[in-house]
Amino acid sequence: MAKDQLQVLNALDVAKTQLYHFTAIVIAGMGFFTDAYDLFCISLVTKLLGRIYYHHDGEPKPGILPPAVAAAVNGVAFCGTLSGQLFFGWLGDKMGRKKVYGMTLMLMVICSIGSGLSFGKTANGVVATLCFFRFWLGFGIGGDYPLSATIMSEYANKKTRGAFIAAVFAMQGFGILAGGIVALIVAGAFKNAYPAPIYSVNGNDSTPPEADYVWRIILMFGAIPALLTYYWRMKMPETARYTALVAKNATKAASDMSKVLNVEIEAEEEKIVDVKGNNFGLFTKQFLHRHGLHLLGTTSTWFLLDIAFYSQNLFQKDIFSKIGWIPHPETMSALDEVFKIARAQTLIALCSTVPGYWFTVAFIDKMGRFVIQLMGFFFMTVFMFALAIPYNHWTKKENRIGFVIMYSLTFFFANFGPNATTFVVPAEIFPARLRSTCHGISAAAGKAGAIVGAFGFLYAAQSTDSSKVDAGYPTGIGVKNALIVLGCVNLLGMLFTFLVPESKGKSLEEMSKENEGEEENYGRETKGENA
Repeated sequence: MAKDQLQVLNALDVAKTQLYHFTAIVIAGMGFFTDAYDLFCISLVTKLLGRIYYHHDGEPKPGILPPAVAAAVNGVAFCGTLSGQLFFGWLGDKMGRKKVYGMTLMLMVICSIGSGLSFGKTANGVVATLCFFRFWLGFGIGGDYPLSATIMSEYANKKTRGAFIAAVFAMQGFGILAGGIVALIVAGAFKNAYPAPIYSVNGNDSTPPEADYVWRIILMFGAIPALLTYYWRMKMPETARYTALVAKNATKAASDMSKVLNVEIEAEEEKIVDVKGNNFGLFTKQFLHRHGLHLLGTTSTWFLLDIAFYSQNLFQKDIFSKIGWIPHPETMSALDEVFKIARAQTLIALCSTVPGYWFTVAFIDKMGRFVIQLMGFFFMTVFMFALAIPYNHWTKKENRIGFVIMYSLTFFFANFGPNATTFVVPAEIFPARLRSTCHGISAAAGKAGAIVGAFGFLYAAQSTDSSKVDAGYPTGIGVKNALIVLGCVNLLGMLFTFLVPESKGKSLEEMSKENEGEEENYGRETKGENA
């Protein structure tokens, strides 16, 4: 028989939107702002790292990172993120959301600063130090995914829960935008202070010694927003759902939420009882029966999305160079190249990435998660094929603006689509005692996709003509074929979306069936199947 809903949980479900909701969005959202800034700012400085540390006198083109080094610099943070999502996701269910929340933030602050202070006597020494700090930075960022989503879902009311969780994730858009703006300001300031000739005129002087400070400042800036929110994170009370349903302390949950909601809430300690068959763990038949397909749906869609999303984001500078939107590197100085890459990325973020996130916030509780995710994958597939199939048409000078518009639309529908919904849904459909763990597993599957995108696209997008590939790389399948592959990946994501349930307007306990015993739930599902 189903349990009655605890008054404290019901109070959260029906609470009107209040200041504490927005406070929670900002506190959790600033973590995501930092996450996105730290993960994506590396793409702004990889070409600069190549010029500084892998320059060879007399070469007709500036130095670039060797393939293995480029893959490590771009991908090591994702390896850390994947590990952090699994570890902190599990720890969040064992120790509580709040206790673990501060650890992730401090790790991000320390490792952002450490990344900028990377040292070594040789180029490989500097890169090895950078990779070390980027891994642990990623580890901290990984913890932010399941904890921020879980905390926001457990604080929110059921009417606007989707918008609140999506708003936390939408801060990622501002983080990407901030990365571009910081790079523009820093590169612009150094460019004016230390003028340098273009590479083809004087290769050595085109990269002034002061350029070494530029990438370090850009990477270290990520510590500032994280540091600013640490105090407020430590002041947040533990979520009532964790305290009541996992820690089994209804009195503490009622006390904490009475202060937050400014209403008197009865403790109802007598209702904290285990329902028979409803205390199963992750590796059990009961979990597989109730949530197995749901977990397959959330992991597969996030995995497929991130293959496309991260390969697009990390390597947009390479795509823009290929179509001529960013000039050839030998026609620019080192700082001019950073400036122009940052300008292109900022424009894409401003015109498509950021609006896409906030369209999701506006419509997720009206349209529902399923519709937005299906629509997003569909349009990402359409625009990716529209770019790939007539690719030669888009490379002509007169058609470049059209390419950029189409490319921007794939970003828009990624963010007004699966990039947001894959983050929201795992925080809503699993039981409280496994919510953070399952979100961490789903997010880790996404980062596995990001690693495939980051490493795979680097090689795949190389030209099929061996005379046109970047130094040190084997021939690839070319940008056109790489984009076709990404289009097929998006199509698969659309199909796997059908495994994900709709959670719009339902309480977390209704979605996870936490108030029901094994027999009742099984009987109800059997009736549904036989109807």
